[in-house]
Amino acid sequence: MKASSHLHRLCSTSSSLLPKPFFISHGRNSSRSSSPASLLLTRRRSTLEFHGKQKCLSIRASATDHVKGVETSKENASSVKAVVRATAPGLLSDLQMTKPLDVYQDLIGKTLLLELVSAEIDSGTGLEKGTIKGYAHKVRTEKEEVIYETDFIVPAGFGEIGAILVENEHHKEMFLNNIVLDGLPNGPIHFNCSSWVHSKFDNPIKRIFFSNKSYLPKDTPTGLKKMRETELENLRGDGEKERKKFDRIYDYDTYNDLGDPDNSKEDLARPVLGSKVHPYPRRCRTGRPRCKKDPMSEKRSSSVYVPRDETFEDVKQLTFSTKTLKSVLHALLPQLEVVLLNPHLGFPHFTAIDTLFQEGVPVPKDKNFFQLIIPRLVKTITDGGDGVLLFETPQMIERDKFSWFRDEEFSRQTLAGLNPYSLELVTEWPIKSKLDPEIYGPPESLITTELVEKEIKGIMTIDEALKQKKIFMLDYHDLLLPYVNKVREIEGTTLYGSRTLFFLTMDGTLRPLAIELTRPPVGDKPQWKQVFTPGWDGTSCWLWRLAKAHVCAHDAGYHQLVVHWLRTHCCTEPYIIAANRQLSAMHPIYRLLHPHFRYTMEINALARESLINAGGIIESCFSPGKYAMELSSAAYDQLWRFDMEALPADLIRRGMAVEDPTAEHGLKLSIEDYPFANDGLILWDTIKQWVRDYVNHYYPEPSLVESDEELQDWWTEVRTKGHADKKNEPWWPVLKTPEDLVNVLTTIIWVVAGHHAAVNFGQYVYAGYFPNRPTIARTNMPTEDPVDEEFKNFLHKPEFSMLKCFPSQIQATKVMAVLDVLSNHSPDEEYLGDQMEPSWAENPVIKAAFERFNGRLKELEGTIDERNTNLNLKNRTGAGVVPYELLKPLSKPGVTGMGVPNSISI
Repeated sequence: MKASSHLHRLCSTSSSLLPKPFFISHGRNSSRSSSPASLLLTRRRSTLEFHGKQKCLSIRASATDHVKGVETSKENASSVKAVVRATAPGLLSDLQMTKPLDVYQDLIGKTLLLELVSAEIDSGTGLEKGTIKGYAHKVRTEKEEVIYETDFIVPAGFGEIGAILVENEHHKEMFLNNIVLDGLPNGPIHFNCSSWVHSKFDNPIKRIFFSNKSYLPKDTPTGLKKMRETELENLRGDGEKERKKFDRIYDYDTYNDLGDPDNSKEDLARPVLGSKVHPYPRRCRTGRPRCKKDPMSEKRSSSVYVPRDETFEDVKQLTFSTKTLKSVLHALLPQLEVVLLNPHLGFPHFTAIDTLFQEGVPVPKDKNFFQLIIPRLVKTITDGGDGVLLFETPQMIERDKFSWFRDEEFSRQTLAGLNPYSLELVTEWPIKSKLDPEIYGPPESLITTELVEKEIKGIMTIDEALKQKKIFMLDYHDLLLPYVNKVREIEGTTLYGSRTLFFLTMDGTLRPLAIELTRPPVGDKPQWKQVFTPGWDGTSCWLWRLAKAHVCAHDAGYHQLVVHWLRTHCCTEPYIIAANRQLSAMHPIYRLLHPHFRYTMEINALARESLINAGGIIESCFSPGKYAMELSSAAYDQLWRFDMEALPADLIRRGMAVEDPTAEHGLKLSIEDYPFANDGLILWDTIKQWVRDYVNHYYPEPSLVESDEELQDWWTEVRTKGHADKKNEPWWPVLKTPEDLVNVLTTIIWVVAGHHAAVNFGQYVYAGYFPNRPTIARTNMPTEDPVDEEFKNFLHKPEFSMLKCFPSQIQATKVMAVLDVLSNHSPDEEYLGDQMEPSWAENPVIKAAFERFNGRLKELEGTIDERNTNLNLKNRTGAGVVPYELLKPLSKPGVTGMGVPNSISI
C-alpha cells in the first residue's frame, strides 16, 4: 500500500476509531461553549517505513490546537510555551510505535492533550475557570527523553497556573518526567511529574499534575481545591474488581496470597496473615479471584499488581537490581535445581565450599542470557561452552578466611554485623521463660549463677556483673520454642529454642559465655535442654561449634523474617498506601516522604511472588521452614510497636542505652564501642534535624498540625487500616504538635533508609560465606540422643557432623545468589540527602535546609572513615576485621557493604 493511500485511510477512519475524550469538570461549568483557537500550521517531514520501504512524507501538522474555556484575547496576554519531557516504554527516539494510529497522532501533532488549570476561581460565578487546551507535538529527542512542545495564549485575567491536565492520545502508556511552562510574567512554572500516563483508550480520566509549589490543605488555592480532592478520590478507587496494570489505585488487603491451596501436588496452603489469629500489616490490594479450596485466600499469578507509579520498568537503570533479582529467582535458581539434583546433598568437606568461589557451579548457557543479565555471578567459560555460577569471595573471607570460626567474631557481629538489632542487656536473674510450663516444660534456664561465675573466671559475681551492665543475651527461646516440634516434622531440618549469653570485657568487646538449646516435650519425651560452653577438650569444642551453628541459623532466620522483612519492607507498605490515599501530591509532607517510598511496593510484590511465598526461597532455605511467615506474624504481634522503631527508643528498650541529657545524642550506650549505634545515632540526629527544619517551615504554629485534615487522615489510616490488627494499642503517637510530627516522620525515614541499609547491604559481606551465617540447621545436636548412630559419627568425624548440619548444596547456592543481588547497589541508586527534589529546590528555606542536611551527611562519611582507623575501637576495626561502613551515606555501584539509599528499593 502506498503511504499516501495509507494516510488517507487513517484520516477517513479516525473519527470512528478515536472516541471523544472524556473530560472531568472538577467543578467547572462543563456546558460552557468552546471554540477553536488559531491554528498554527507547520511543515514537518517524517520518515515512515511501510512493508520494509521508507517513504519521506511532507505533511502539514497542527502544532497547537487550542480550545478556549476562557477568552484568549491577545491584549495583555502571555504567549506561553509548554515543554514536556517524556520517556516511553520500548525506548526512545521514535517511541518505536507499531500502531498506525499512534504514528498518525504524532504526525499531526496530537500526541498529548494539555489543559492549563487556573489556581483561581471565576470571581463572577464563584466556579473554577475553564481550562486552556492545546495539543503537544514531538519536536526532538535528547539522550533518553522525547521532547514535546506546544504554545498557549494565556490571558492576563487567567491567574496563576496551578495544575495541568494531561490526556495521552496514544494507545500506549507514556512516562512523563516533567513539564515546564515558559513565558509567564512571573517566570517559568515547573511540574515534576515522574509518572506513567495511561492511554485514554485504557482509561478516559485525564491525569492531574500540580505545580511544584506545596500547599497545606487550608492554603490550597480556591481554583484547585476540588481538583485536589478529586485526585485523591481517583487514587483510592472503589475497592472493586481486579486491578489492571495501568491502574494507579491504592487500597488494602491482608497477606492472603502467600499460599496456593488449590495446588493438589504440593502442601502449599498457608494461613492468611492479617487477623486476630495471625496479626500482620496490610499490603496493597490486587483484587485477584479467590481460591476454590480456601475462599479466604487469593489466587496467585505470574505477576503481582502494584500501582503503576510504583514500578519503573524501562525508565531508570535503578530497576537493574530488581530485574537482576527477577532473573535469579525465575531463571537461574531453576537451573541450579537441575544441576544439583539431590536437594538434601550437603557439602562433603570444607574445601568443596571453597570451590564455589574458585571453580563455581556449571549452569547451561542459554544464548548468553545469564551472562548478560547476571554478569557479576555467571561467567562464560568459553565461547561455545556452558556458563558457570562463580561467586565472588565475600570481603569478610577475603580479609580473614577463618574469622567465622572464632568466638570473638561471633560476638563482634552482634554489634557490627548483619543483625545488630537483637542483642539485649540482661536485667532479670535468674533467666526464666514466660511460656506455659504445662505445654513447654520447666521455665527455668540451666544457665545458672554458678555456671556464669565459672565462665567469667571469678572476675566478679553475677550480681556485680548485672549491676555493672556486663551481661548481654541473644534470646530466641520463647519466640522459637512453640515452633520446634512442628518444624521437626519437615524433612531435612530441625529447630531449638535458644539463648546465648555474652560478657562485656574490660576492653569493650564481648565474650560468649554459654548457649542453651531447648526442645519442648514431644510425645512421651520430656523437655530436653542443654547448656554448651567454650571448652578446652575436643568434644566440648566441637559441641560448642555446633551449638553456635544452630544459634547462627536462628539469628539468620530472625534477621531475614523480622529485622529485615517485617520491620522495614512489610511495615512500610501501609505508610505508602495511606500517603497516596490521603495526602495530596501538593502536600509538603507527601513531598518530603515520596523519595523514601519509591520502588518499595514493587520489591515487596516480588517478595510475595518468589521469596516469602509458600515453597519460596525463605521457606525452603531458612529456619523455620514452612512456618516462617507465621513466625513473622508472631513477632509482629509480640514485639512490633511503632514508637519503638525509632533508633533511640529501640536501643533503650533493649537496654543498650539509657537516656542521659548530658551525653551526646541524649543517650549513654551500655557498650561504648557499638558501631551500629555509634554511627546510627549520628544519622538519626541528622535526619531529625532536616525533618524538623522542613516541618517547622510549613507548620510555624502548633495548631496547624492538628487542624491539617489530610495529615490527620493519613496517620489515622496508617493505624486503623494499614496496621489494623494493632489499631487500639495505646502506644500509637498522636499528632498534635510539629514535634510530634517530626518524631513520626523521622522514624519512618530512619526505618526505610538507615535501618534497612544496616540490615540489607551487608548480606553478601557477612552471609556470602554461609558457614558464618548458615540459614538453616538440618540436624539435631549429637547429645540430644547420644545413643544413636549420629553421636558415634560425631565422635569419629565431628567436621562431617557440622557439614551435615549446614545448609545443603542447593540451599546454600540459592541463598548466596539471592544475597549477592540483594546486597548490590545499582548504578543509578538514589542515596539519602544526595539529590534535591524539584519542589524543595524552588523554596529557598527548604533548599537551604537540605543543603545543611547534605553537608552533615558528608561529615558523617568522614567520621566513619576516621573511626575505622582507630584501633582502640576493636568492634569495628582490627586485623582481618571488616570495617563497619554499612551506614556510610554514599556508595559506588556494586556489592560494597556501604551506602544508605533513600528508600527500600531492593
